[in-house]
Amino acid sequence: LPQLGPHLPPRLTQQPWRLLYCTGRDGFSLRTLYRCGGQPGCPALLLIRDADAQAFGAFCASTIRCSNSFYGTGETFLFSFSPELKVFRWTGRNNFFMKGDVDLLMFGGGSGRFGLWLDGDLHHGGSHPCETFDNETLSAQEEFCVQDLEVWGLA
Repeated sequence: LPQLGPHLPPRLTQQPWRLLYCTGRDGFSLRTLYRCGGQPGCPALLLIRDADAQAFGAFCASTIRCSNSFYGTGETFLFSFSPELKVFRWTGRNNFFMKGDVDLLMFGGGSGRFGLWLDGDLHHGGSHPCETFDNETLSAQEEFCVQDLEVWGLA
């Protein structure tokens, strides 16, 4: 988390973060992630480590939740540590920040490609360059298996 500090919105840099959800403690379930996701409007940091030991994720200024349409703000960004931190910010080309249902959680979009997506059991996901963040593929492969996943929220 410390490396991401400088990239967070200034109002959040001095705030304490706490672990809301982790697969090691809470199991692999998108429904459980939504349930543990924190107070509405509470910013969230999603951290993923995949089977190739790559670390990457997303920051969102609002709670990760089920939604019928895309939501979020231009403060949302994707990041990867491969091996040094790279941050992919909003391009302004569309507003496809994040969207979730019981089978799929996605960040970023455009032309049918998602910057980051996870399936309902949180075992599989993928990452593609997308218009929202103009990101590189965050994982070594375009599709990945999740080893560990954590969601951090403001305490």
